[in-house]
Amino acid sequence: MKTQTRNTLLLVLCALIWGLAFVAQSAGAALAPFAFLACRSWLAVAFLWPLSHVFDAVRRRKGGPAAPAAGGRLLLAGGVVCGTLLFAASAAQQIGITLNPSTAKASFITAMYVVLVPVAGLLFGRKNPAQIWACVVLSVAGLYLLCMQGGFGGVEASDGVLLLCAALFTFQIIAVDHFSPRLDGVRLSLVQFLVVAVESTAASLLTETVALADITANALPVLYCGLLSSGVGYTLQILGQRDLDPAIASLAMCLESVFGALGGWLLLSQSLSLRELAGCALIFAAVVGAQLPLGRLLRRPAGSGRE
Repeated sequence: MKTQTRNTLLLVLCALIWGLAFVAQSAGAALAPFAFLACRSWLAVAFLWPLSHVFDAVRRRKGGPAAPAAGGRLLLAGGVVCGTLLFAASAAQQIGITLNPSTAKASFITAMYVVLVPVAGLLFGRKNPAQIWACVVLSVAGLYLLCMQGGFGGVEASDGVLLLCAALFTFQIIAVDHFSPRLDGVRLSLVQFLVVAVESTAASLLTETVALADITANALPVLYCGLLSSGVGYTLQILGQRDLDPAIASLAMCLESVFGALGGWLLLSQSLSLRELAGCALIFAAVVGAQLPLGRLLRRPAGSGRE
């Protein structure tokens, strides 16, 4: 139980970083999508490369090996799979925001991985208890109240792109769940972003025309998304998902919508209605509810409690 709580808190911190990144990513929408993704990914590589050596030095000082024993092939496979899925999902998200810069709608549709992750888990034989499904429903209701003040409106081209983004993030979460217990988290994050950087750079060179002035004009959002959202946030995702049910992980990570709204309220003096506050409360309740050991309490035999 302590491991689950600790890992969930790591993912809550990850969601905080990602939530604030929605504003930065919208500000960076003036930069071509693949170029934006390439810049932030190379920054993440530059951040994670020395960080991995720092962790090696700390482990050596404690008398352990420089890095956990894991085959280079497994690390390469994990990095390629997780990185390619992250590249596709991030590109779809950035393209969707570029087509329709409504961060509220974008955050709602993207966060639908909270539903897709447990559904996809069924395909891999992972069954979740009724408690988790109830928390999923609660979180979706909270996301709707928080993000969709005016309803969905008409169906737009960006909606399909963002829904594809949610599906791709779903498989990225499942891939991280598969590889993270067997690999060093920082190294997996490093290889993942090296793959994203190479793929997005190639896509940008083939499909976009980008000037250096375009990059420098968007330096602040690129720096935030590269160092914090990518370098720190996604590394926390890998570390937090280790030994944690992907459905619970997705519930914690969907708090990014809540932190995005609260960040706008605290930092940008944006207003929050009672409807939006209710949505925040429902999502927080869903995350907390997923941590409660209700299954064990219900299975406890009669007379085993305190008198």
